[in-house]
Amino acid sequence: MFPQEFQHLIAGVTAQLDGRPLDASLAAWLNATWPAGSTTFRELAQACRDGVAEGWLCNREAGGIRYGRIFKALPETHGFSVDVVAMQDIAGPHHVHPHGEIDLIMPLTEGATFDGHPAGWCVYGPGSAHRPTVANGRALVLYLLPQGAIEFTAT
Repeated sequence: MFPQEFQHLIAGVTAQLDGRPLDASLAAWLNATWPAGSTTFRELAQACRDGVAEGWLCNREAGGIRYGRIFKALPETHGFSVDVVAMQDIAGPHHVHPHGEIDLIMPLTEGATFDGHPAGWCVYGPGSAHRPTVANGRALVLYLLPQGAIEFTAT
């Protein structure tokens, strides 16, 4: 897998998200359309695992968290930036999502959760904030941010 192939894979998802409100109904739709174990979920998870192993994903580290923005918000990704983080039993830095955030949770340890969510999709609406937390093991989390907008806070 190369970054260009990964971008094409992501674009197949973001094309379906373009213009949709980031809310609970979107989270329900994502989990019904591409649930954990579906072909799309498995392809995205494998691409993320491969990208980490090959060093082009999660190529930075701070505070015990590996992370990296692989794509800025691009027309090819329908205005979403793409970040992937690798976390294990840790809370990340507090931040605000000015336009919302869509997360794909890919446990590497069976039973690992992200903000209490198991494998699958989680959506945070515009103006929401959190300290991203992985519990019960290791997980990769793919973040889609509209317009790449994120604001880290001192909280």
